Amino acid sequence: MVLPLWTDTRIHLDGDGGFSVSTDNKIHVFKPVSVQAMWWVSALQSLHKACEVARCHNYFPGSLFLTWVSYYQSRVSSDQARINEWNAMQDVQSHRADSPVLFSEVPTERERTERLIKTRLREIMMQKDLENVTSKDIRTELEMQMVCNLREFKEYIDNEMIVILGQMDRPTEIFEHVYLGSEWNASNLEELQNTGVQYILNVTREIDNFFPSLFEYHNIRVYDEEATDLLAYWNDTYKFISRAKKAGAKCLVHCKMGVSRSASTVIAYAMKEYGWDLEQAFEYVKERRVVTKPNPSFMRQLEEYQGILMQFKMLFVTYSVVAGHVAKYLMCKCRQLSDHILFDPFLQLSFPKWFAGLCNLEYTTIQKFGVCNLKNIYFYITRIH
Repeated sequence: MVLPLWTDTRIHLDGDGGFSVSTDNKIHVFKPVSVQAMWWVSALQSLHKACEVARCHNYFPGSLFLTWVSYYQSRVSSDQARINEWNAMQDVQSHRADSPVLFSEVPTERERTERLIKTRLREIMMQKDLENVTSKDIRTELEMQMVCNLREFKEYIDNEMIVILGQMDRPTEIFEHVYLGSEWNASNLEELQNTGVQYILNVTREIDNFFPSLFEYHNIRVYDEEATDLLAYWNDTYKFISRAKKAGAKCLVHCKMGVSRSASTVIAYAMKEYGWDLEQAFEYVKERRVVTKPNPSFMRQLEEYQGILMQFKMLFVTYSVVAGHVAKYLMCKCRQLSDHILFDPFLQLSFPKWFAGLCNLEYTTIQKFGVCNLKNIYFYITRIH
């Protein structure tokens, strides 16, 4: 794994021969694989030194520090199941079962019975008019089908009924490649597979990734609270959803109920992807998922995000106008040159004085646009030529 260390990084000994590293709202637990491996003092010292450097230079997530880490992250070759295991958290409220590929022991008699109950219970509930039956009616029919008394499984059956009820509320298709849903949708493997979901964006702190070996996950570990800074994550969530779209796959964005955190994230995605203002994006999402209701803080953050996107759009338009005028001038000058002269952008970038002379422009004028902008102007020329 590749683990960047930020200013908030803390290292804790667990008293069991290992230690944990908490950073960027994530906790990574390191356990020794053998007695020999417990001799990790030098590694621990190196970690403490790296943390001290991070605090000294104020390395914080989202900054331009440690950008080189992405080079190594892109070269991690472990299978997705092992990578996702790093996202497992001990204090979540909704826990996932072991991944199917990890089952190694023969299930107990109780486990086999529970699996059968789960299957039969779903079939019964799908066939019944749930407005006109009670939990006892369903449990009685379940006992008749299984030909046994399920009194000792009463609590398990009641809990499964709640889960199945939640899963029967299907996720909402917002765009062809984006579904918006709840915890129940994220835990319904059959539904996820039938809808073609391959990417899951989990916008919760309290809910685990239910199938880490089967889907590609991205976690935004936040609570639905006024103090939560969700805006800080929308650039990452946009990239994740875009990656699913580029792969021709579908992405489920979920929180606890699919009302506030995940809905806000999808609205932010729509604003950036389609250039919509907040009102248009909000109405579009709410029209498809009527329970959409970001908390007041998230609405303020969406308004702020709208302002940020508008500023970028204005800068882009301004730059495009300037680039267009410069491009036309350069094209005019280049046409006056001999056809044998090579119009080389790399030569321009390396020798701006030569480029200025070539185009009969003042060197100071070239300096105003800068090297990076000159390169963009060149590609602008090649597009409109």
